[in-house]
Amino acid sequence: MKSNNIEQITIRISDVVKMTSLSKSTIWRWVKEGKFPKPSKYTSTITVWRYDEILSWIDSKIPPSDNV
Repeated sequence: MKSNNIEQITIRISDVVKMTSLSKSTIWRWVKEGKFPKPSKYTSTITVWRYDEILSWIDSKIPPSDNV
């Protein structure tokens, strides 16, 4: 049976760029500076981020809405 656990979903840099509207260079700079989630290496040429970590990072950057 397959699990649809969001914690198991991984995404590539192109998807991270689309989700965050950040450039690749900004993402890599912020990873180096500790301002963005670190990716994992599957192989020497495949780098991925956990989808749930990117969503959490985005949520932390959006100010709470004032339900007026």
